[in-house]
Order: sequence, then structure tokens, then C-alpha cells
Amino acid sequence: MTAQPARKNETSPSNQQQAVPPAHNPVLSAWRWLMGKGFLQGAIWAIMICLVSNMNDVFQKFLGARLEAPQIVFFRFLFSMITLFPFMLRQGMSSFHTKRPGQHALRALVGAVALGIGCFSVTTMPLSDVVTLYFTQPLFFLPLAVIFLSEKLDSARIGATVLGFIGILVILNPSENSFNYMALLPISAAFMFAILDVLAKKMVLKESRITLLFYFALGTTLVAIIPAILVWKTPTLWELGLLVLLGIGANLIQICLFQAFSATEAVALAPFRYTELIFASLFGFILFSEVPAVRTLGGGILIIVSTLYITYHETRGKGFIMGWVRKLKRT
Repeated sequence: MTAQPARKNETSPSNQQQAVPPAHNPVLSAWRWLMGKGFLQGAIWAIMICLVSNMNDVFQKFLGARLEAPQIVFFRFLFSMITLFPFMLRQGMSSFHTKRPGQHALRALVGAVALGIGCFSVTTMPLSDVVTLYFTQPLFFLPLAVIFLSEKLDSARIGATVLGFIGILVILNPSENSFNYMALLPISAAFMFAILDVLAKKMVLKESRITLLFYFALGTTLVAIIPAILVWKTPTLWELGLLVLLGIGANLIQICLFQAFSATEAVALAPFRYTELIFASLFGFILFSEVPAVRTLGGGILIIVSTLYITYHETRGKGFIMGWVRKLKRT
């Protein structure tokens, strides 16, 4: 009896397995969207910068109970550099190669000087005044981005940034005596931080991000080593653990910064930097039982309004949010 050939409509187990469509992974889809380009992606990365920055502030608050600021800065970037080494070696010696050593050196020098001025300002002025004046950074960044990055500046972006800064003033309520010649110190630091953002925006499309991270950490470590030695105190194991987390956090801040600048125009993200004070109020309440004042809530409302307004301005007419939701459903 001759065996009948297999029918064409019969499917082998292997074919049945191949016929099953791949399972939808919403997490992967969301991650791919987040790594793409667009205003909302850039806004999310900008908010993450503020979140990680505040976590680092919490670590520094604990560390500052015994260690001096120069030593904290030194260890911050030392461990930042050390944690980058495995990734550098994995990518090979090419990751150490750069065609822009001058720009890396300038970026590290400006960063070290800005941090040094910041430490001196805190010791000579009320902390609330220093923090308030630091938030003039977006106001410096906007014209610098227009001049050096050829980005567009419109009334909506200016208005949202100014409104956010007014919210900062309401929250911190700086004293009248702060606005003297000493105020030039934190204002100078804010100006230098704005320069750092411009340099990062220019270099992020020309250098690998890990190379940018490594040389910034290396340069800042070399600049900070001498001041750290002058005030040296041997860290405890607990302090070393916090310093390692501080270094990792420094890398995460830079990574989020690069990703934000790759996603959209930097000037559109300026108001989101003000959300840092909202996170600071939350961390202060949860970890240090600091109850936000009425002016903190009022200023927070202004900050939220500024970010919501610029979000609407940048996405109006594009149907971006609902379009992304529909895209996820189809995936």
C-alpha cells in the first residue's frame, strides 16, 4: 500500500510555530519611542535630568555633614570616570579617540570653574539666593542657543521661560540684600552652566556620548584633585557608597542631557529645568520632613503652567500625543 503524500493544507509543528505573530511588547515600543526624536521625548529626558539631579543633591546633603565640597566634587567625577571604564573598554580603544581635545578641555575647565564658583557662593551668600540666581541659566541659554546653535526663539518660548523663573522667585523669596556685587558670582556660574549646555548640544552629534562623559569626568577630576587634597578627610564605607552613587548619578544626568538635546531643540526645553524645585520640595518633605511653604505651592503652580504651555505650543496641530497612542495600539 502506497503512502499518500502529505496534504498541502496540513502544517507541521515548526510551520505552526512560525505562523504565530510575535507578541506585542508595550515596554519595548515605549522605549523605542522615548529614544526617538520629538519635543515630548526631549521634555521627558529634561524632567529626568531634574529628578536625577535632585537625587544627587540628597546624596550630597548626607555627605556634606562631614566631607568638604571640593572633596565631594573630586570623588563625584572620579567615580563617574571609573564606572565608565568597563563600557569604554567594551567598545575598544576607539572610544578613547577624539578629534576635539580642545573642546573637551574647554568643557571640563568651564565645568570645574563653575562648580568652584558655586561652592564659594554658597559660603558667602544665603543659600536660597544662590539657588535662585542659578536658575538664571535658562535665560542665558536661550540667546546663546540662538547665536551658536542657530535655534529659533519665539515669544512662546521666551514667555514660558520667564514665567518659570517667576515661579522660582515666588518659591525662594530672595532677600533684598542679595542683589549686590556678590550676586555676580552665582550669576557667573549660571552663565558657565549655560555655556556647558551649548557645548554639549554642539558636541553630542559629533562625538560618542560615552567619550563625552569620560573626558568631562577626567578633566574635572584633574582640576578638583588639588582642592580636595587641601581639605582631605578619609571617607567611611557608607560615604564611599554614597560617593559611588553620586558618580553614577553624574553620568545619568549627562546621558539624559545628551538624549534630550538629540531629541529636540534645546531652547524649547529650558522651562522644564525649573521642575527641579518641584522634585526638591518632594524630597525635602519625604526625607527631611521639610513642609513646603505656601509660596512653594504657588511657585510650583507657575512652573507647571509654564511647562504645560510650552508643551502645548510645541505639539499643537500635530496630534502628537494621540498619534503616539494610536501607534502603540497598532504595534
